[in-house]
Amino acid sequence: MGKKVLFINQEIAPYVPNSEMSIFGADMPQHMQDAGFEIRTFMPKWAAINERRGQLHEVIRLSGMNLIIDEMDHPLIIKVASIPQTHIQVYFIDNEDYFQKRSAMTKDELGNDYPDNGERAIFFARGVLETVKKLRWAPDIIHCQGWMSAVVPFYVKTAYRDEPQFANSKVVTSLFSEQPHDSLGKKFKQCLEFRDAELSKIEKYGDNFDFMELGKLAIDYSDGIIQTSNDVNKELMKYANDNKKNIMLQPEETDEIKTKYTEFYNKLIE
Repeated sequence: MGKKVLFINQEIAPYVPNSEMSIFGADMPQHMQDAGFEIRTFMPKWAAINERRGQLHEVIRLSGMNLIIDEMDHPLIIKVASIPQTHIQVYFIDNEDYFQKRSAMTKDELGNDYPDNGERAIFFARGVLETVKKLRWAPDIIHCQGWMSAVVPFYVKTAYRDEPQFANSKVVTSLFSEQPHDSLGKKFKQCLEFRDAELSKIEKYGDNFDFMELGKLAIDYSDGIIQTSNDVNKELMKYANDNKKNIMLQPEETDEIKTKYTEFYNKLIE
């Protein structure tokens, strides 16, 4: 079996409507599995996902942990399903307050960002990493797609750096054109603190965490950056270049994707 890649996706088609992000979420794990990589795939269990139609079921042995965020206990529920067309297995991170009670994904009925999106991103990130620990699976590459996964690189390189599963993992972040419009709130930094993910490590970022600060956080703690299109925020791409990150522009053809990503992953691993 080849190298192991953990995909942490904000959206995956067909569980949510087609978008640039959801199509990437479905296609990239398939492409890299076809290229010979062993993969695991995660996404949030958005309330709009039809569990019956998608044939989701809870994995009892992985569920039941409580994650403390802002001094509150939040039960972690893990569900799983397989994409019918490709048989790619997807793990879903679920919680009643953060996901089940919302009619949409990241915005309310009026199109406003949910005010606790920052907390939801933290819960999602920690939920994925704790579940991978339980699976006793050590990824060579952790590939984050979508801003909801943007705190994962920070946690991998701080709070989880001494965990055997992640000690040698390299982190890749794909930057998309979609971005939240509202701030993640002044409590975001406080909620982000966990183990070695200390407040002192995020002093450089603005207190009123917005999309730019979130993007910079992801870039700073990633080993590689994927620019998914020419519409990605130019200031963030400049920040990645200025910080001498390994950067790749998304190829267009499927065969080129497999080749270029394989080369990119192997370069980071080596």
